[in-house]
Amino acid sequence: MPLPAASAVIVETPRDAFQGLGKIIPTPEKVRYIKALLDAGLAHVDLGSFVSPKAVPQMADTREVIDALRAHKGFERIALVANEQGVERAIGCGGLDTLGYPFSFSDEFQKRNTRKTIAESWPLCERLAAQIQDADMGFLVYVSMAFGNPYKEAWDEARLLEFCGGLHRFGVRHIALSDTVAVANPAQVGRVFKAACAAYPDVEFSVHLHGRPQDWQGNIEAALDAGCRRFDAAAGGMGGCPFAQDKLVANIPSEGLAALLARRGLATGIDQGKLDACARLAQEFQARYS
Repeated sequence: MPLPAASAVIVETPRDAFQGLGKIIPTPEKVRYIKALLDAGLAHVDLGSFVSPKAVPQMADTREVIDALRAHKGFERIALVANEQGVERAIGCGGLDTLGYPFSFSDEFQKRNTRKTIAESWPLCERLAAQIQDADMGFLVYVSMAFGNPYKEAWDEARLLEFCGGLHRFGVRHIALSDTVAVANPAQVGRVFKAACAAYPDVEFSVHLHGRPQDWQGNIEAALDAGCRRFDAAAGGMGGCPFAQDKLVANIPSEGLAALLARRGLATGIDQGKLDACARLAQEFQARYS
């Protein structure tokens, strides 16, 4: 019998796609969109966040979105948290598999994103890890600005590996290396990913890359060549970082990523035609709710 095809995972991120849009998307529309993604075969979905609705109004209905999807089985349900209160709300909501925490390698970005310095965030991250593990849920840490930052703060590969080591000591076994403002280059992505996997072989490293339409493929190829098999993306490339100061810097488009992975002989379980339709729907959302 032929061997099964090698596989890769696409994590769809409507949370990241939606949160920067200026107009509030009605909850039924969010649910309709996510159901289309599930129908396309996406089995790992970042549904929303349990953060202050004043800080991120677009995510105020996260529990309602999760409630509306309870009947759908067989996919990993991910949500973002920023503090212990958010973890309590997420656990109380029920039905989630994995909680993610944004922990920036840039002190400036950590203060902007969570109102805490890196030094203040370490003890919080340790408490969150214990709290989430006690609830028998997966804990994912997004190391944002992992490849550089726009604040003229020094970036150093050795310090990044030490940073990952601090997470490892807390029992974190899934780290997403994130290129928040699309400053990474393929050589750097490949080198960093290989070094991180070698230093912490019991950690699953994935990538959350942003990019411009003409240049995102190179970083994905480099991550693939370094052994990465889990990638965050958003249909239509919807969303991006408000600090990028470049409207073309967006999430990696899921439909383009799925096609690239297929060319590399990696199975994803995704229906390309249905995902292309999701990308068109994403572009409609971008036009309607920006």
